[in-house]
Amino acid sequence: MTTNTSSTTTTVDEAASLAATAAPRLAASSPSTRAAWLEAVADALDGRVTELVALADEESHLGTARLTGEVARTTGQLRLFATVLRDGAFLEVVVDHADAAATPPKPELRRMLRPTGPVAVFSASNFPFAFSVAGGDTASALAAGCPVIVKAHSAHPRLSRLTAEIVTEALRDAGAPEGTFALVEGREQGTALVRHPAITAVGFTGSLAGGRALFDLASQRPAPIPFYGELGSTNPVVITAAALADGAAALARGLAASITLGVGQFCTNPGLVLVPAGSGFAELVAAAASGTAAGRMLTPGIADAYASGTARATAHPGVRTLLGGDAGAPESGVPTVLATTAATVLEDPEVLLEEIFGPATLVIEYADETELHAVLAAVGGALTATVHAAPGEDVAELVSRLEPLAGRVLFGGWPTGVAVGWAQHHGGPWPATTSLHTSVGATAVRRFQRPIVYQDAPERVLPEALHESNPLRLPRRVDGELELPA
Repeated sequence: MTTNTSSTTTTVDEAASLAATAAPRLAASSPSTRAAWLEAVADALDGRVTELVALADEESHLGTARLTGEVARTTGQLRLFATVLRDGAFLEVVVDHADAAATPPKPELRRMLRPTGPVAVFSASNFPFAFSVAGGDTASALAAGCPVIVKAHSAHPRLSRLTAEIVTEALRDAGAPEGTFALVEGREQGTALVRHPAITAVGFTGSLAGGRALFDLASQRPAPIPFYGELGSTNPVVITAAALADGAAALARGLAASITLGVGQFCTNPGLVLVPAGSGFAELVAAAASGTAAGRMLTPGIADAYASGTARATAHPGVRTLLGGDAGAPESGVPTVLATTAATVLEDPEVLLEEIFGPATLVIEYADETELHAVLAAVGGALTATVHAAPGEDVAELVSRLEPLAGRVLFGGWPTGVAVGWAQHHGGPWPATTSLHTSVGATAVRRFQRPIVYQDAPERVLPEALHESNPLRLPRRVDGELELPA
């Protein structure tokens, strides 16, 4: 197995060739075998956490506490997918025995999900571990039985190389075939990776512009492939009058903490907050956030984009700047609280509803339910939508308006922070993501599988998961009845 880190297209070809050779062996491996591989990677990363965190902090400036927790999140999700593999339900095994008396006559059909083949994964800038080289996309693709080629992010190249070395060594020592994992670097290599005929799917976390360009490349291939992109999200929050009456100051403090966490560089940052007109809530948020100093952002490019976004919003004649709005020190993100009205937003939604990636939020005051619903109708797809209401308050209609917008609807709390578990969904309608799937949680594995049905097949050619005796002890549905292993 090799870790490829040179910046030539030949390296992409080499990595893709090795991955294509390894793909049948990964597809034939048992879930329990792949579970052991993932656990070996998790153990190896945990064993070098101090070294990894120190290097990550040099490149990202995110702090040792945050980064140490992120390593734990990363190894935790590797172990979650090991559990998913041993559970076996992810294969969705279904057996229908032949029935000549049915109308029309039914042949024997055996169905399951199979790995798609080599997967390209693009690392994110804001999570050097959890959405990077050994992050959720890599873990879920390997769990599915797909070789992975990671395109390193330029924000943390040395960390990417070290992580790749650890992953490569752990997989090799655990018995994974050569070609199971590789790393490439550079924008041109990323483009070549999406175009390479051996690649069967792409996982991406990044900007709307970059993701859309790669999405289009994946769609324009002679044989188009799925592109699972997480691109951008404003994560609207709706606060009712009753909720404000119960505790406006506490809500303001919670929002201020959420938008400034990690210098606002979270994909779930609450960028739009809708409140009743005349509540004075925006001023409370500005006061709560005023004590938070500007922080260094992940890259100069992100800092420049943040400065441009806040400048564009603050220059709008219908927007009030209550905090921040200035450029601050080079490469820094100044906490910014803006306020406007629903009527102003509806006059210029393209500017005012655009995501500003960083520690900023726009408080939108609505005069009535009609204005609230009109603004929500103009908001693009989001990863999250949040409701703050008083206990017992009837928000059924509001929830029905939010459900089409987001993949996760929160009641109370703030959306920054994405738990890793069986029930999590981290996705949403365009432009939040390019698909219906999640990039976090157990069902993320579904992105890199495809259904296949074997009709009247002799058992000797079937995957072991479809054998009549169920030797892998998998949960399955047989002739319509769910069977669980004892």
